[in-house]
Amino acid sequence: MSELRSVYEGGCHCGAVRFRVRLRDPAAARGLDCNCSVCRKKGFLHLIVTREEFELVRGADQVTTYTFNTHAARHMFCRTCGMHPFYIPRSHPDGFDVNIRCLDDESPPFPIDPFDGRRWEENIDRIR
Repeated sequence: MSELRSVYEGGCHCGAVRFRVRLRDPAAARGLDCNCSVCRKKGFLHLIVTREEFELVRGADQVTTYTFNTHAARHMFCRTCGMHPFYIPRSHPDGFDVNIRCLDDESPPFPIDPFDGRRWEENIDRIR
């Protein structure tokens, strides 16, 4: 595991979309590995942050959105390369969920906990 810092940068594969995360408490940051149908297929490792901790550095015009089911989550991806570097999660609609795999660091810098998203309704209180 990498050394914890308070600022992380990342983006999509082609570089059109770039973001920055400024964590208030890096020691408290935890990643989630969800087994729901979307996260499992995308390989998304979650880092949920507040809106204040997230900054879209460039590429707002390159981001497109996909919604399904309740349409509460706004799954965002780069229209050029198709990467999903972040989205607005149903569980935290006032924040962002950053894909740890899209951070510039080569290995996840946070502990990763499993999350049973297949049974989302039964487990969501674990992460609220």
